[in-house]
Amino acid sequence: MNMEISTLISWLVLVFVIFYIIKIFNTLIALKNRFQNSFSQIEVQLKRRYDLIPNLVETAKAYMGHERETLEAVISARNGALAGLKEAASNPASGKALQNLASSEGLLQSALGKLNIAVEAYPDLKASENMLQLNEELTSTENRVAFARQAFNDAVTEYNSFRQSFPHNFFAPTFGHKKDASLLEFEDSVEIKQAPKVSF
Repeated sequence: MNMEISTLISWLVLVFVIFYIIKIFNTLIALKNRFQNSFSQIEVQLKRRYDLIPNLVETAKAYMGHERETLEAVISARNGALAGLKEAASNPASGKALQNLASSEGLLQSALGKLNIAVEAYPDLKASENMLQLNEELTSTENRVAFARQAFNDAVTEYNSFRQSFPHNFFAPTFGHKKDASLLEFEDSVEIKQAPKVSF
């Protein structure tokens, strides 16, 4: 009788352990899928932004014939960022691909900043209805990118936290989850984390 009870308890413990391991596996898969899906939202918004940039350059070209180098730099940076996005979209778990995207986004932001400075010298262009509308759409899209990036980073953090916690960290490498996923941090990430400085 005692032997039957201990055997039954052993079987119950074994079944519990098996179900617990299956739960760990399924949760890792669900969390990985969540952060990869979150990246697709970033991809949608960045593609929208990249599609707006040639229109912005075409509008500026009509007024800024002398600024050819600046306009070409924007298009070149946009093409580099698009290539970085394609690489990152193919594997959102790749830290290197995300780093390349962040770097190319930094170059694009710099080129757009130079364009905006150049636009200041052309009041007619600055007041152009088309230019105002494009700038407004770009700003709106950049805000959406920031929200999508935050959702992605939250999903990555949740995945990493689950993967790193005990006993999940013991099973995760066995199930193919050997490394933490990388956060997507653009150059503005540092600025966002710092408190604004106010002086009187």
